[in-house]
Amino acid sequence: MIRISLCMIVKNEEKILKRCLDSVVDLMDELIIVDTGSTDRTKEIAASYPGAKIYDFTWIGDFAAARNFAFSKATGDYIYSADADEVLDEENRERFRILKEAMLPEIEIVQMKYANQLSFGTVYNFDEEYRPKLFKRVRNFIWEGAVHETILTTPVIYDSDIVILHMPENMHASRDFEIFEKLYKKGEGISKRLRTMYAKELFIAGEDEDFLRAGDCFLEAAVNPAGDAEEVKEANLVVAAASRIAGKTEDFFKYAMKVVADNACSEICCELGDFYYEKGDFEEAVIWYYNAHYETEPMLCVRMAEREPLEKLICCYEKLGNFEEALLYRQELERI
Repeated sequence: MIRISLCMIVKNEEKILKRCLDSVVDLMDELIIVDTGSTDRTKEIAASYPGAKIYDFTWIGDFAAARNFAFSKATGDYIYSADADEVLDEENRERFRILKEAMLPEIEIVQMKYANQLSFGTVYNFDEEYRPKLFKRVRNFIWEGAVHETILTTPVIYDSDIVILHMPENMHASRDFEIFEKLYKKGEGISKRLRTMYAKELFIAGEDEDFLRAGDCFLEAAVNPAGDAEEVKEANLVVAAASRIAGKTEDFFKYAMKVVADNACSEICCELGDFYYEKGDFEEAVIWYYNAHYETEPMLCVRMAEREPLEKLICCYEKLGNFEEALLYRQELERI
């Protein structure tokens, strides 16, 4: 049977840490808890578990650095990476136990289903997806090819049937926005993947101020002639939204129409609907909210293709005094 090291990074998790640890502690052979600056009872709770190894790590605004530090302390055959807001229920604890007993040595990464996202208002558009959660600590490199041999670098990944419940106490969007903003201001650059995550979090959980602060970062990508087409479109979406919020009408239409010309999505239709709604032109707003829900697909935020345009359609028709039409959309909204 393999030995598994649990590696966690935590900060001020006294409300939920015990719930997480209680659900996995008997499945682990080593507990490594890295604290990044708690001011509550987090470290005390972690230390209450026999054999738990508690380390301090000065927070530098870099989750990868903190996780790498945690992984460096592990001694098990495999490392299970967990967050404090995760829980394994009894059914999935048993699945994990079976996996631990039957793990094939060639497997280097085990993916588990990350679930329960939509129930807790997280910054994700899905309720369940596979994520890498269990990692072989020491990788054995293997040569392949009878001639022109090369090292096999692609990891052996197993998609398990284990489902991890994500049960956060609150959203982390504001924390993420702060990190994104610092990366941009430091001139370190933001990868395509991170910029997409930034854009998604803005549309899913961002406040007006968050869009305004993000404007410069995304403007750089929006006007990049050599940029990836999808990244440029996402950037135009954010810049258009920031321009609308700032009251810069000319800039708003400049970037919004680039998205429409490419292939309109639900988000830009909602933005156009919001523009006309704020102007009091409810009939024009109806056209765009209708398109957001019925004629286009979301690019970043599923809600902007589902509930949000219907809610706005109800508001528009109530403003227009057409309560029968508003009732029809209200009934449709209740069916979602």
